[in-house]
Amino acid sequence: MPSDHATVTPLDALWQPSVILWAIMAGEGLALLLTIAPGATEDHWSYFGLASLCIQWVLLLSLGTLYALRHPLSRVRPLLIACLAIALLAVFTWGALGAAWLLLGNDWGMSTGAWRATLLSCTGIAVTVGLLGLAAFHNHWRARQLAVRAKQAELEALQARIRPHFLFNTLNTGAALVHQRPEETERLLLDLSDLFRAALAGPREITLADELALVRRYLEIEGLRFGDRLRVEWQVPVALPDLAVPALSIQPLVENAIRHGVEPVATGGDVHLQVATNGDWLEVTVANALPSAPVRPTTGHQVGLNAVRARIQAMTHGRGSVRTTTAEGRYTAVIRIPLTP
Repeated sequence: MPSDHATVTPLDALWQPSVILWAIMAGEGLALLLTIAPGATEDHWSYFGLASLCIQWVLLLSLGTLYALRHPLSRVRPLLIACLAIALLAVFTWGALGAAWLLLGNDWGMSTGAWRATLLSCTGIAVTVGLLGLAAFHNHWRARQLAVRAKQAELEALQARIRPHFLFNTLNTGAALVHQRPEETERLLLDLSDLFRAALAGPREITLADELALVRRYLEIEGLRFGDRLRVEWQVPVALPDLAVPALSIQPLVENAIRHGVEPVATGGDVHLQVATNGDWLEVTVANALPSAPVRPTTGHQVGLNAVRARIQAMTHGRGSVRTTTAEGRYTAVIRIPLTP
């Protein structure tokens, strides 16, 4: 179900490509240090290969286990999660060394005492590396959260500058219709109140169906303003996925399509909105025909697009995206959101 605030935890970031890449690089660096350390075996390549294999298995299994348990662990205190991470590193280290002992112990000719010493030293290394990794990840997460909050504040300030443009146009339309078409004026004001109630509620998540309902209210308002100049084509399935999206994330793309594909053209234009699932992804496409005469770009277009992109990425922890293309006289914006957490 949608929530009022996106719940973002550090465990959600553990299985991202950048985190996995850094973990692999750190593991290879540790394997190299163990290989060139004083007292290491003279067969450096074999030692490096075995150390690298064991370290990578330990790191990836630990990260994978924490990521798989991220939902039940979301209710656990961070200190207990840190202790669990250290314990996983130790357990998987023992497992890797135990497998190496069973497979290679006789070939290497190491005594039981030597293997015990190796087990203790590797356990100490795993715990030390785990503590250093937790400290580094904690600092990285704090910096990331501060950056997200600063970006959100910036986006809210920029959005506050854009909203009056739509408000003034809507009120002017209502003033022009109030005497001639009072019923439509009443509907316009009700739709406007719904949109601004959603806008003033702040950053939150709503269902996809509710977001599309807000888009329909917005298009009803713009339909009164542009009349036959605005032509809208909907391709929306009857059964929508039960998915949360940021409130007012699709509406800005539709607004941009109208401002740049309908408003500057005397004969108007068309706006195409499609909702579809593609594998494990939800895709929302908003497209409009480009005017034949060049139109001077406005800062509001990029601000609205960047705001939607930032909110989608924040909600999906970097997995979602907003992509735009221009081809064959049409401008297309596509929102991609994973259907699974």
